[in-house]
Amino acid sequence: MKNMTLEQMAKACSGTLFAGEYEKDQTAAGVVIDSRQVRPGYVFVAIPGERVDGHDFIPQVFAQGAFAVISEKELEAPAGPYILVASTKTALANLAAHYRASLDIPVVGITGSVGKTSTKEMISAVLSQKYKVHKTAGNFNNEIGLPLTVFQITEEAQVAVLEMGISEFGEMTRLAKVARPNIAVITNIGICHLENLKTRDGILQAKTEMFDHLAEHATVVLNGDDDKLCTVERVQGNPPVFYGMGEDKPQAAVYDKKSVFATEVENLGLEGVRFLLHLPQGAYPLQTFIPGVHNVYNACAAAAVGLALGLTQEEICRGIESAQTIAGRTNLIHAKDYLVIDDCYNANPVSMKAAIDVLVQAKGRKIAVLGDMGELGENEEKLHYEVGTYLAKSKVDLLFTSGELCRHLKRGVIDHPHTVICRQFDSRDELLEKLKETIQQGDTILVKASHFMGYQDIVKALI
Repeated sequence: MKNMTLEQMAKACSGTLFAGEYEKDQTAAGVVIDSRQVRPGYVFVAIPGERVDGHDFIPQVFAQGAFAVISEKELEAPAGPYILVASTKTALANLAAHYRASLDIPVVGITGSVGKTSTKEMISAVLSQKYKVHKTAGNFNNEIGLPLTVFQITEEAQVAVLEMGISEFGEMTRLAKVARPNIAVITNIGICHLENLKTRDGILQAKTEMFDHLAEHATVVLNGDDDKLCTVERVQGNPPVFYGMGEDKPQAAVYDKKSVFATEVENLGLEGVRFLLHLPQGAYPLQTFIPGVHNVYNACAAAAVGLALGLTQEEICRGIESAQTIAGRTNLIHAKDYLVIDDCYNANPVSMKAAIDVLVQAKGRKIAVLGDMGELGENEEKLHYEVGTYLAKSKVDLLFTSGELCRHLKRGVIDHPHTVICRQFDSRDELLEKLKETIQQGDTILVKASHFMGYQDIVKALI
């Protein structure tokens, strides 16, 4: 990170600086909340958590060479400078917003119900053809992770691609105040986080809170085939940039409003998707090597962002074809004599159905290992049942599930004509034991559930 002085940090945090004999204009090398990551010159922010209170580690981090500490508690005889604040979580966000304001680089902010991470990876692959890109790592897309991602932006970075995930009203406002995107991308308005946001209109309202906190002269990039997003007419007085499928699939938005779109889409199964990408400069045949037709939308979003940041069509096309998956996101893993589709980072009804669509493209036996989907609100049982109904119509051979909600998913299968062999287990460990006994050479196994189900352990065991 660019260096900040203690006085600058205290002002940004609205905190009181206790520096003693230390030089107030001394600068920090980094900001962390994990005591294990503290290095000489770093600032440690003591966040109180449900299981661990960061304040308990303050003596330790000073011993490790911490430059300073940000604390909610008054410290007696601290071994170094500290800034006293009312809330360290709020201080972390305010400090990150201050640091973001010092950066003279474009920031791409990405949100949406489904496909945030995949779109982030596709956009980063495209932009890296011209720029040095800093992107969100792992699941650092919330009110703790986003500020930490911002602090990691170095002077060498030429553009930042930040993922922004929410589950309640007001959360996007707090994230956008930190990120201040120059380009805002919304992938879709799906069915997730209904526990707090209640309806898709509620989700639209929550996601578009971002629009009130964009950088000046920002560009907004929206999925034109989403029936909610296509109702957005102007942001900061300007029309959004729409992307989507071509004339054969104008699901919602008016076709001629799309600046970037795809036609002649050919599903190549697990080998990816071939399509014709239409840009203002012309049409270009491409192949993304990530399986799933839904990834064509990610490619179109990336192309729209690339155009906004001045990339040529050659750079855009090269970036799309070079994009790769990451762990937990339709990641194909060849393990022993079978193939694992690792899609277990998270799940909602839309992404679950998309993952099933990918699985059915495989050769040999197709095994779906599915777990509960979280934060779906009062309709959670019905939504699980509907995924089961969808699975019943597919060409999946075996279903292995655990979790109370997946009992409704299984019921959705067996209530409809199907050829799927269904097996429900009381625990993830019992499921894994029987799954290992069942797998044969040439099988393809999809592993997908919401993160709290811990299905990443199933993937680790299989590979």
